[in-house]
Amino acid sequence: MLDFNAPEFLVVAIVALLVIGPKDLPKAMRFVGKWVGKARRVAGQFRAGLDTMVREAELAEMEKKWAEENARIMRDYPPEALPAPVYDPNPDGAAPAEIAPEAVPDAVGEMPEAPPEPAPAPNPPPRKPRKPRAKRAAS
Repeated sequence: MLDFNAPEFLVVAIVALLVIGPKDLPKAMRFVGKWVGKARRVAGQFRAGLDTMVREAELAEMEKKWAEENARIMRDYPPEALPAPVYDPNPDGAAPAEIAPEAVPDAVGEMPEAPPEPAPAPNPPPRKPRKPRAKRAAS
């Protein structure tokens, strides 16, 4: 892109000072700075758009590879060849636990007894009121 080194930049600055003049040079620099900032923002948006397009293309390529791999796996191992999964409520082989009949509430809607509420904490003793401080006289 643009390649400016220190001597070239110094020559441009001296020519600008002579052509524009010291009075209007700060205004011109602000104007140039605003346009350079706008150009950088546009370039950044352009670069971000290109990055998004590249990322989407890579994702589409990866999805295509995954679809091909999935088709190969389904061709090699069709679903009919796999055994059907069996549901086992006790996978460890233990017998189901017995529940005592008195622990089960009635169908009418009997609720188990709630635990007692803890006693409220005692209130701290009241504090003594403070005496107001005397104002110091200005010396």
